Amino acid sequence: MGFLAILLALLIEQARPLAYDNPVHGGLRAWARSVRRNLDAGETPQGWVAWLLAVAFPTAVAAGVYLLLMQFSVLLAFVWVVAVLYVTLGFRQFSHHFSEIRRALEEGDDESARRKLATWLRVEPTSLPRAELLRQVIEHSVLAAHRHVFGVLICFLAFWLVGLGPAGAVLYRLAEYLSRNWRERLDGTPSPALQHAAARAWRWIDHWPARFTGIGFAIVGNFEEAVASWRGDADRFAVGSDGVVLAATSGAINVRLMRLPEGAPPPEEGDPAARPDPQLAHLGSVVGLVWRSVVLWMLLLALLTLARI
Repeated sequence: MGFLAILLALLIEQARPLAYDNPVHGGLRAWARSVRRNLDAGETPQGWVAWLLAVAFPTAVAAGVYLLLMQFSVLLAFVWVVAVLYVTLGFRQFSHHFSEIRRALEEGDDESARRKLATWLRVEPTSLPRAELLRQVIEHSVLAAHRHVFGVLICFLAFWLVGLGPAGAVLYRLAEYLSRNWRERLDGTPSPALQHAAARAWRWIDHWPARFTGIGFAIVGNFEEAVASWRGDADRFAVGSDGVVLAATSGAINVRLMRLPEGAPPPEEGDPAARPDPQLAHLGSVVGLVWRSVVLWMLLLALLTLARI
C-alpha cells in the first residue's frame, strides 16, 4: 500500500498541484499561529510544550484516522494515506519557481531571473552576478527537493513501517514549517525560547533524512566525489543538515557551491572550492539528479513492498 500511495500522490500532484493558499495548509498555519500566540510565554519549557502541541496534535490525528479507518476498510485507509501525502509531498510546491527562473536564464533575461528568485525566497531583489544567481538557484532547488520530497518520503516510510500510516509525513512537514515560521521577526516574536525549540527539533528530525538524501544523490551521481565532499566538507557548505545535502550535490554534479571569502587564495586541486562555477547546464544536471533519486527510492520501496508480501 505504501508504494502505491506514494506513486498515486505524486501523479495526482503533478496533474493538479495544490495552490499555496489551499485550505489545508492555511488551516495548519492558523493552528501553528494560534499555538504560538497562546503558549509562547518566553520560557524554555513553554517553548517545548508549544512546539510539541503544534506538531504532535496534527501528527496524532493523521495516525489516529489511519488506524481507525483500517478497522473498517483498507480502501478508506489507503485513500486517507494518499490524501495526506498529496498535501505534504510533491515537486509542484516549488518546481514552478525553478522552471520559471531556468526559462528566464535560458532566454538571457538575468534581471527577470533575479526577480523570480527573490519572489521565491520572499526577499527584495538584488543585483547578483550570474554565477551567484545560478548557485543560489541550485542550492534552494536541491534543498526544496529534499524538504518537499525526499525528507517527507523517508519520514513517511519510518512511521509506515511501525504501523502509523502517514504520520511521519505530517511530522516532517510541520517541523520544517515551524523551523522557518518561528524565527525572529521585527516585532520581537516569537520568543527566543520558542525559536530555539523549533530550530533544535528540526535539526534532530532532519538529521537522518538529510543523510539519506545525500546517499541517494551520491548513488545516482558521482559517488566518490559526493561522498568525499560530504564527509570532509559538509560544514563548509552550510550549517547543520543542509550542509550534507549541498555537499553531496556539489560532488554529485561537480559544481562549486562553496563561497570563497574575498581575497582568499586560489583553492588547491581536490578542494570542493576548486570545482567549476555554476553554469546554465548545471540546472539540467540538478533536474536529472533529483529525478534519478526519485526513481532510486521508488525502486527501493517497491522491492521492500515485494519483500513484505
